[in-house]
Amino acid sequence: MIRFVFTAILLILVTACSSIALLPTPELVQKAIALQLEQTQQQLNQQLDLNFQKFNIQRISITQEQPLTIENLPAYRVQGNYDFTIKSQKRSFNQVQKPFEVYLQIQKEGKSWRLLIPEKNRQNSQPKWHSYLII
Repeated sequence: MIRFVFTAILLILVTACSSIALLPTPELVQKAIALQLEQTQQQLNQQLDLNFQKFNIQRISITQEQPLTIENLPAYRVQGNYDFTIKSQKRSFNQVQKPFEVYLQIQKEGKSWRLLIPEKNRQNSQPKWHSYLII
């Protein structure tokens, strides 16, 4: 009988811990911010003829995780702050407590996450989302 109770408690704990894995982690958010910055960096490099060497994201602080549904899949709107350093050939630039907002969506199988970026300048009430694989 004790084995049965112990097994049931262990099963409940394992199930509870596995559901936590479906929430965005700070590491996932950092990868999403980096991917979003890479998209912006490529556009700036082309438009302004800049050559940023690399950037560094540190001290991510998540202040809000709002669950929602985007295109019939669970997603999260994650907001917070991070510290940011970018290096070019000539100098380095630091910005602290830079606010962020990312939309993250877990895929049906639950093994991968995607960064969702809403298309800008849409007239419709329904935004069109661009999706980028994170992990």
